[in-house]
Amino acid sequence: MIKKNLTTISSSYLTKQKNNLKCKKGQQFIMEGAPVNGLFFILKGTVKVFRTGINGREQIVRFAKEGEIIGHRGFGTEEYYSIGAIALQDSVLCYFSKENLQAALLETPKLAYDMMLFYANELNRSESKVKSISQMTVRERVIDTLLYIHRKFGDLRGFLNLPLSRKEYADYAGTTEEQVIRIFSALKKEKLITSQGRKIGISNLDLLKKEINEHNYFLDS
Repeated sequence: MIKKNLTTISSSYLTKQKNNLKCKKGQQFIMEGAPVNGLFFILKGTVKVFRTGINGREQIVRFAKEGEIIGHRGFGTEEYYSIGAIALQDSVLCYFSKENLQAALLETPKLAYDMMLFYANELNRSESKVKSISQMTVRERVIDTLLYIHRKFGDLRGFLNLPLSRKEYADYAGTTEEQVIRIFSALKKEKLITSQGRKIGISNLDLLKKEINEHNYFLDS
């Protein structure tokens, strides 16, 4: 969907208005609470999108990769970003200002229609995810996180192609680092996963899926 929008945008006058930004690994390019001034499209790399929860705890909303959009939830509706975003690896971003994008949406009906469908799909997925997560145990949420990373980033030499810290797994699953360590240990004993430092490999994908099938694990990609 977003890749199609990038093609649409590239064929318009916005080509002259865009800015490409290079972000080093660990660099934050959206500050939570900062004024909304535009949208970012990921041309290369992987990004962590997060927001601050209760007691200042970080909650990871999603991981985004090439072809995806960042900062869209506040576009046109809010004055300040409700999320922050950090590059997990060296990344290249394409930035469009809020004013230029608004002009493009008025000028290009196809782009406006595609964006409308994109927002509708995002809302549906978000609502479905909230419902599923609320009914999951901690173990199921951790497994859901592993499957989400597997679906989205795939494998590389037997391990998930997005090495994350145990804290990052916890921040996405909505639990503690200690709980993640315990659950990973149990999953290893059950021969469902393997690990090597930060790297996690899925040994039995079908059994992991079976544990959370009733929650429609495939909703989030």
